[in-house]
Amino acid sequence: MQMKPGKLKSTLHFQFWVSLFAFLSHRSVPGKIMEQVIKEIICKHLDGNEVIRNSQHGFVKNKSCQTNLIAFFDRITSLVDKGEAVDVIYLDFSKAFDTVSHDILIDKLGKYNLDRAMIRWVHNWLDNRSQRVVVNGAKSCWKGITSGVPQGSVLGPVLFNIFINDVDIGIESTLIKFADDTKLGGVATSLEDRDIIQNDLSKLEKWSEVNRMRFNKEECKVLLLGRNNQFHTYKMGSDCLGKSMAERDLGVIVDHKLNMSQQCDAVAKKANMILGCINRCVVSKTREVILPLYSALGRPQLEYCVQFWAPHFKKDVEKLERVQRRATRMIKGLENMTYEARLHELGLFSLEKRRLRGDMIAVFKYLKGCHKEEGENLFLLVSEDRTRSNGLKVQQRRFRLDIRKKFLTVRVVKYWNKLPREVVESPSLEIFKNRLDRHLSGMV
Repeated sequence: MQMKPGKLKSTLHFQFWVSLFAFLSHRSVPGKIMEQVIKEIICKHLDGNEVIRNSQHGFVKNKSCQTNLIAFFDRITSLVDKGEAVDVIYLDFSKAFDTVSHDILIDKLGKYNLDRAMIRWVHNWLDNRSQRVVVNGAKSCWKGITSGVPQGSVLGPVLFNIFINDVDIGIESTLIKFADDTKLGGVATSLEDRDIIQNDLSKLEKWSEVNRMRFNKEECKVLLLGRNNQFHTYKMGSDCLGKSMAERDLGVIVDHKLNMSQQCDAVAKKANMILGCINRCVVSKTREVILPLYSALGRPQLEYCVQFWAPHFKKDVEKLERVQRRATRMIKGLENMTYEARLHELGLFSLEKRRLRGDMIAVFKYLKGCHKEEGENLFLLVSEDRTRSNGLKVQQRRFRLDIRKKFLTVRVVKYWNKLPREVVESPSLEIFKNRLDRHLSGMV
């Protein structure tokens, strides 16, 4: 039997890791190092067999909170833009990491054809653990642990992803995960549509019973989107799920209007509180002190996952920019200069330019970089032979509503298609950033 070179190389690489595992198993190796070795073996096996589903964005290489939000809401905003009612159910597991059954986890590891010696090592690693509670010096008796993956461990997140991997089997609606943060979304225009979502919730409830990982149903909420939404009531078991007008999704406030104004208000308020604290507590107002504090503490509040929730309205754009105006004005000697002059003096960009730059970097990652697999579902390339084309133009999608027009996958098209060929054809992300900065040098 002949084997393809790529598959042969992958097989030999896996055998190398198995041999290394066997070698280390017979020697005294520090716990974290051994966990890392086992993690590498498992991840190589899972990646090679495409075991972990694309719906999982937590503890997965090249995926993040931002890729989770963009992937899910690209689908949701597209449906709302078409006039569909959409219901998004935010699901909350009760103490998810602590309720992973060891027996069920070991059984699932066996189903993925992992090496028996490795499964036995994982079983021994989880087994014979005990815990007790200490309150004001009073100690409880020791109790054996039969569930949960050790938090703070190297191997725990990988094992959790394996345990929860099959939660979306048989689900018809769109389901996406970031570790245990799970959301389910689908069209809810007709009774048949809502029945599909309800059936999916029933399947999830059955999965939770079989896997002994319960949902905290009081915290599971339904976000109702679309003008023609019927505000349907969904159930999990015998419990009705509560309705919500806004939910915090992986740290970002998403409301029923999808215009991101609530998120802009929240981050501007928090960043201003941080600036107020810096102003009161820090005596020195030199650039060497204020600028690093703002860059480390204030600006990240304004830019966490901002490619997903970028402001839609001019008032929100100005609200965010005022935070940076205030920060630069705090620096001694720059108080009487214009905002643009302060930015030039400090070597900073406006937040609006930083968002545009971040958008272009995100598109590069989706089309040519580490998020390319995700990008195939988000962007459609235009096949053009024209000399003036940058060689990687993206097709402009139709839209009716601003919530779609302002979403990343639609708003970036005009800017991306205008980039010069030499910028788009950059061989690496670092080179792309340098060439992009030169191209945007005329923008404040």
